[in-house]
Amino acid sequence: MPAQLIDGIALSQKLRAEIAARAAALTALGKQPGLAVIIVGDDPASHVYVRNKVKACEDAGFYSLKDQYPADLSESALLERIAALNADPAIHGILVQMPLPKHIDPHKVIEAISTKKDVDGYSVLSAGELMAGLDGFRPCTPYGCMKLIESTGVNLRGKHAVVIGRSNTVGKPMALLLLQANATVTICHSATPDLGLYTRQADVVVAATGRRNTLTADMVKPGAIVIDVGINRDEAGKLCGDVDFAGIKEVASHITPVPGGVGPMTITMLLMNTVEAAERT
Repeated sequence: MPAQLIDGIALSQKLRAEIAARAAALTALGKQPGLAVIIVGDDPASHVYVRNKVKACEDAGFYSLKDQYPADLSESALLERIAALNADPAIHGILVQMPLPKHIDPHKVIEAISTKKDVDGYSVLSAGELMAGLDGFRPCTPYGCMKLIESTGVNLRGKHAVVIGRSNTVGKPMALLLLQANATVTICHSATPDLGLYTRQADVVVAATGRRNTLTADMVKPGAIVIDVGINRDEAGKLCGDVDFAGIKEVASHITPVPGGVGPMTITMLLMNTVEAAERT
């Protein structure tokens, strides 16, 4: 029986309605959630992402601030602007769109954002809070993946989850969130000698490598949940993920499509983190 599709668009719409209701309640109390988005330079893809984030904020009833700067903005000027936003009570979340121009240190910029406003969840302190099981902000893509898994109704307690990828933005925090849900977690990566040895044992597989066909049908346990974080293009230029969707959907119990799976959830969880930040103040 073909796998059931985990519809990220439908789940995203449901969550955004809940977020909008929470934002309206806060606004009625005089505390409208506010998100500041900073973009430096002229990267076309970055401008599309920022435009989508600003629109999502407006649709949810947030106060949205977009700061756009030329590529020659100095690092010190950017850090000064972040400091001002840290002190602004109308701003509950700060996001600096990556990549930044080469003369600006992204690590220094991320660490300049107040942990109380780090709604991307990228700072070292936010990562430490996640590691320690404290109530910090979770990186948006792994957070969205957890919501997708939860939507299947499967209890992760005691399940074996395999994460393919060890990036600071997806792989590592994904493993920690699965661990918090009481899954037994294995992290695989480019140096893992026999990936299929691990994935064939997994009840849940999260693929986040940025490489097409990292996971194929013969590497999947029948009935497993497969979450595809990757965004790639095939020979025809069509969007695809990290997994062989056509083959795996005949083996898995649930699978996310690309597009329409993890993608819509990332901005949604950014909104979730921002409304939570406003609720905490």
